[in-house]
Amino acid sequence: MRNKQSGVSLVGLLAVSVVLVAVALVGMKLVPSYLEFMAVKKVIKSVAEEKGGASTAAEIRRSYELRASVDGIESVKSSDLEITKDGTGIVVAARYRKEIPLVGNTGIYIDFSAASR
Repeated sequence: MRNKQSGVSLVGLLAVSVVLVAVALVGMKLVPSYLEFMAVKKVIKSVAEEKGGASTAAEIRRSYELRASVDGIESVKSSDLEITKDGTGIVVAARYRKEIPLVGNTGIYIDFSAASR
């Protein structure tokens, strides 16, 4: 008697490959946006915690512009920052939406929100 063979068929292998390629392509388009968001968070936190430096909103915005130009941040401008003072110090926050086009008319919107506290 012949033993029944088991394994992955060619059609099954192709189907899994198509799904993996699609996930990888979407991931490659999303990763730069998340890396930029991490840079925005880092810059906002460092600007808010700056010792002996910026105390006015204009100085904070200028410091952000300088650091953002070094880190290559383009999604959040200094005018997009929300600067407030609370009992313990200055709070700097930014909210923005990133549109990532995928194929044709389809895309992904991601809402990012970063704050120094």
